[in-house]
Amino acid sequence: MKLNIAVLSGDGVGPEVTTQSIKVLNAIAKKYHHDFQYEEALMGAIAIDKTGEPLPKETLDVCLKNDAILFGAIGDPKYDNDPTAKVRPEQGLLALRKALNLYTNVRPIKAYNALLDKSPLKEEIIKGADMVIYRELTSGIYFGKKSLNAAGTIASDVCTYTTEEISRITHEAFKTAQTRRKKVTLVDKANVLETSRLWRKVVTEIAKEYSDVSLDFLFVDNAAMQMILNPKQFDVILTENMFGDIISDEASVIGGSIGLLASASTGDNKALFEPIHGSYPQAKGKGIANPVASILSAAMLLDHFNLNEEADDIREAVEESIALGVCTADLNTTSTYSTDNVGDFIKEYITNSDDLNVYPTNVEVGQSTII
Repeated sequence: MKLNIAVLSGDGVGPEVTTQSIKVLNAIAKKYHHDFQYEEALMGAIAIDKTGEPLPKETLDVCLKNDAILFGAIGDPKYDNDPTAKVRPEQGLLALRKALNLYTNVRPIKAYNALLDKSPLKEEIIKGADMVIYRELTSGIYFGKKSLNAAGTIASDVCTYTTEEISRITHEAFKTAQTRRKKVTLVDKANVLETSRLWRKVVTEIAKEYSDVSLDFLFVDNAAMQMILNPKQFDVILTENMFGDIISDEASVIGGSIGLLASASTGDNKALFEPIHGSYPQAKGKGIANPVASILSAAMLLDHFNLNEEADDIREAVEESIALGVCTADLNTTSTYSTDNVGDFIKEYITNSDDLNVYPTNVEVGQSTII
């Protein structure tokens, strides 16, 4: 298969982790005789610095003409720490989601057995946790009308949802549940919010089309608590934009590091794949950023094009790297493995996975050897 991939490395550690994803995708392309072509473009703080815009028209054009988008990270302290800034890096990502109509955000959450002790939660609580969060991405309070009175003393953010916006992501969530443990949990605040009551009405009606899938409901405050008390109860979580943003970041502690969590943002025609961690500017250029979330995002990209065997190869290589301790310092404080080392190991494992013995110590000298 030939795939043309737009690469938006972005800010902070984005370029470093994205480099590892491309390295791994190239290993897959070589092994399975695919042709992956890449086209780079600017977005975020780096784009503001060079063009004055967080999402230049040229970047949007690149995204529109390619098959998929591999994204790194966005944000820079000089903008993040300036509340008066009129142009901000994150505006680029929001604008891109809207322009490409990327209305479904998918975030898998998994507790790796080798990392159970890395989570702040007890092992018996998180062992076996495996869920996927479906977050609506292009509507709700983040995109609603905003106002501030002349005195700067009264502000409002309007949350609006339509039946169509709720329906399209609901079908995606239920279809995924059919391939998993056949359970959907709708997270809302229907006891208070009119938009949440519309979500319940629409989702309940659609659930009738999926008789093999059970549906339950949790208010978002209870869901946040249940995520800590009993995360194993969740299979597919379905929720609106802001609730999904909060719940998915909370869920990141289950895996032990936000550096493990990948995501996909999909629409009817385009799809973007990114790690959920931020730009981590304090780690920029130090070689300590965990590339696994970006690499697993590349696996989700392959899944999107039904290259499931190839995607599973990546996930197997990641699990092996974690099991053998080929990890960055966020997962192992005594680790000497760099961002590049981890990417090299995963690449080499994919290329040589038929061999029996893996020697991760060779990664330290840039020669991840499998013999």
